[in-house]
Amino acid sequence: MKKNPIYVFLFVYFASMLFVPACNQQVEQPIDGDKLKVVATTTIVGDVVSQVGSDLIELSVLLPVGTDPHSFDPNPQDIAKVSEADVIFANGAGLEDFLDKLIESAGAEERVASLSEGIQLMDFEGAHEGEHEGEEDTHAGGNPHTWTDPNNVIVWVRYIEQLLSELDPVHAEAYQANAEKYQDALEELDAWIREQAARIPEGNRAIVTDHLIYGYFTERYGFEQLGAIIPGYSTLSEPSAQELAEMEDVIMRLGVRAIFVGNTVNPSLAERIAEDTGVQLVYLYTGSLSQPGGEADTYIKYMHYNTTAFVDALTPNP
Repeated sequence: MKKNPIYVFLFVYFASMLFVPACNQQVEQPIDGDKLKVVATTTIVGDVVSQVGSDLIELSVLLPVGTDPHSFDPNPQDIAKVSEADVIFANGAGLEDFLDKLIESAGAEERVASLSEGIQLMDFEGAHEGEHEGEEDTHAGGNPHTWTDPNNVIVWVRYIEQLLSELDPVHAEAYQANAEKYQDALEELDAWIREQAARIPEGNRAIVTDHLIYGYFTERYGFEQLGAIIPGYSTLSEPSAQELAEMEDVIMRLGVRAIFVGNTVNPSLAERIAEDTGVQLVYLYTGSLSQPGGEADTYIKYMHYNTTAFVDALTPNP
């Protein structure tokens, strides 16, 4: 029997209408077997994201190991990574100076998740934002180095778990389990650091660093940040001759035991001050983890390494 063209048209039309929403849903939410494409800015952010996402996500990290977040210059391949990502996790709080232009070029403004968003930032003087008015600050939002306190990284973990679960609800239970397990490890890390810091005599807890990165660490664990060789939070700042002279005077007058220098910073200024004052230089990991398989290739190992370096340098020999 010959089919009526009108019936054929209606059948095709309604079948296509049923098919379109199903296709759209697959694009918006990965189905079982697909992986979210996730980008992290730094190796530190990348490691924390990987602890929650594990092998359920396809993770790319923008900054190579040993790169200073303040001076990173993205390339066209980075723009492609960001443009294809389902979500971009950043430290935020102004750490990644390069990010605004990068996400604008990639058209990815709505996919950026700032992990420090839920954290009360410290201002330039070490107090929390809002406690001092009128202070100059190289980062308008406050101190961006929130990861130096593991309790802030717990805030990161909760945010990562929530967002991954929203984007990929099929694996929400797995993300939650991973996050809870990692939070337990971070709480153990916090307790261990407190135990280690307690070994240092009260009079030896004054520290000088290359730039003001350890505000959250010093507040949490009872250290005193006397100052930094490079003024402000950014490694791109440069001290004046007067500032260097004043820093050397403070170091000698207060009997500072060590100057702590980060792995992503040019150490020449710190070496000059160490030579002038006779104080030892101690090298730490700051804005980057170590190479895979190295001594600080995860966030937890990074914090263990740095804490041990602090304790060894500031504890008197028996």
